[in-house]
Amino acid sequence: MKKLLPLLALVLVVAPARGGLAGGQPTALVTAETLNQLIAVNMPCGGIVRRLSMPADPENVVATGFVAVVVSAKGHAVTLVGLPQLRVLHVFRNFTSPHIAAVTADNRYAYVTDDGSGRLVVIDLAGRRIVRSVVVGAGAHHMAISPGGDRLWIALGERASTVVVLDISKETSPRVVARIHPAAAVHSLAFSPSGNVWLTSDTSSFVTIVDPSTYRTVATIPAGSPPQHLAFVDYPGHQTAYVTSGNDGVLRILSTAGRLIRLVRIPTASYNVETGGGFVLTSSLTRGTLTELDLNGRLVGQCQVAPTARDAALIAR
Repeated sequence: MKKLLPLLALVLVVAPARGGLAGGQPTALVTAETLNQLIAVNMPCGGIVRRLSMPADPENVVATGFVAVVVSAKGHAVTLVGLPQLRVLHVFRNFTSPHIAAVTADNRYAYVTDDGSGRLVVIDLAGRRIVRSVVVGAGAHHMAISPGGDRLWIALGERASTVVVLDISKETSPRVVARIHPAAAVHSLAFSPSGNVWLTSDTSSFVTIVDPSTYRTVATIPAGSPPQHLAFVDYPGHQTAYVTSGNDGVLRILSTAGRLIRLVRIPTASYNVETGGGFVLTSSLTRGTLTELDLNGRLVGQCQVAPTARDAALIAR
């Protein structure tokens, strides 16, 4: 096992990562829930360029080429932010307790889990309207879309005993096709580039890898103290998984077969992790830091952006 890298200090630029986003300045969008703001930070940690007011408790953000979707749980709202201009386009206020957003492969629609109502809501991003609402089960929370774009898996709760599988081959008409019950309580989940589903836990120190066609476990991987979150990259020479253990303050870099490549120290409470444009981003819920790494886990930049920083998404401006 490789030695842990030293804890990253709160410093600014080290060196830019290669393979930045095409078309503009790489920028991180960070949710600052105690400030009720979405904060845009030029990368690598080049300063705050915009603060946008959000409905109460903005927790999670996901971005496409032309819009970001910000989910505010206590504000019962979902906000569409126009890119790259960084302006609020529309606020949907008819949610009970929205939590996670995911965007379809063609960037036309966003799926939002509303755990309070147990529904999956479909938003037409260009039309700025809700086109469908489907009951999936109480606690609908973290979710993942398959590489082929035809399946959506949703964990029912942050400590889920049930995962719902939906057919989304017709993007505006999601249809429940299965309910599975993994052995360990599921917190988050993501599809690997090969198509297997990685399930992180709220109770176990292992990630479970599941075959999506049989729903059977094919492997378990040590992942540190729960809950863990994860993201993948699928670049030439880089088919890699990034798994955070925020309670341990550790990012694990793994091959998609589950082999440990490197352990990297990150600020504690860095739970959520995002990849894109040759970067890996993670934000600390308690320290308010944004940490930017390259795909090999080398520090690109780190800065404090807010009292709390829950989630981050990468865009080009």
